[in-house]
Amino acid sequence: MAQTTGTHSSYDATGNYDDLADVVYKVWADETPGLSRIKRNKATATYHEWVRSALASSGTNYVIEGDEATADTLVSRTRAGNYTCISDKVPIVTGTQEAVSKAGVDSEMAYQLEKLMKELKTDVEKMIWDNNARVAGNDTTAREAAGMPSWLISNVDKASDATLATGDGTDAFTTGTARALTENLVESCLASVYASGGNPTWGTLGTWQKRKFAAFTANTTRTQEQNKSGKLVNTVDVYTDPLGFTVQLVPNRHSVTSMIFFVDPDYTRISILRDFRSWDLAKLGDHFRKQLLAEWTLEVSSEKAHGMITDLSTS
Repeated sequence: MAQTTGTHSSYDATGNYDDLADVVYKVWADETPGLSRIKRNKATATYHEWVRSALASSGTNYVIEGDEATADTLVSRTRAGNYTCISDKVPIVTGTQEAVSKAGVDSEMAYQLEKLMKELKTDVEKMIWDNNARVAGNDTTAREAAGMPSWLISNVDKASDATLATGDGTDAFTTGTARALTENLVESCLASVYASGGNPTWGTLGTWQKRKFAAFTANTTRTQEQNKSGKLVNTVDVYTDPLGFTVQLVPNRHSVTSMIFFVDPDYTRISILRDFRSWDLAKLGDHFRKQLLAEWTLEVSSEKAHGMITDLSTS
């Protein structure tokens, strides 16, 4: 069969409306486990400091009856500090783009503000866990905050050829040869945290390491069952070690994939000098400009309260 001569079809028409759905589908990896869980406090200067104290190691303590009291050697408290860093996003939208009709969006600037605020927060999430040393900065160099691996030295399970950071934020951890995650590594790290006095309640890790937990064969708190509908559930969301630590395992798209962190929430803070906010920038022409900005740093109040497993294979 063929068209009748003179038939006018949609292939010939030039005035038909485009069929564009009036919605924007947002697949955004915008979860921020660390930024959402770690408590906040206030920074009041670009170099934020805190004071640490630790107990002496336990030992035998026998005193002769009637003995004259002998003074103990006291250990001074120590100071630690991290630089605040400025993180920002700057959307610029022309007056025309703001005015025209758009699919799924009323205001281009409002849409970009929503999107860039999420991007800004995921940037901060990544920097919390980055293996990065602090940088003081100057008129031509941005300040940088030291990430978690730069602070942890007491409870770190690492490859034999890896090198710990100094532990004061001034240098980064040096990675070694990759090895597979095993339950022995987890137990060893958590046992070290226990001996140091920490009480971690959650851990953050990449998706590959989270999947490795599901393969552990010991008596973990496991959900692995096949119900009547044929659905198989195989996950370890909570890990209880032999010492009694119950740690929630939180997958993190933005943390270092070869590292696992066990966090005691009482001993770390996000210190805010300027909180997340946006404001208008001066108009320089036919466009709208805004800036989204936060100034913050990571306070690792006591590194002995946390644990880290490093140098893990990621495939």
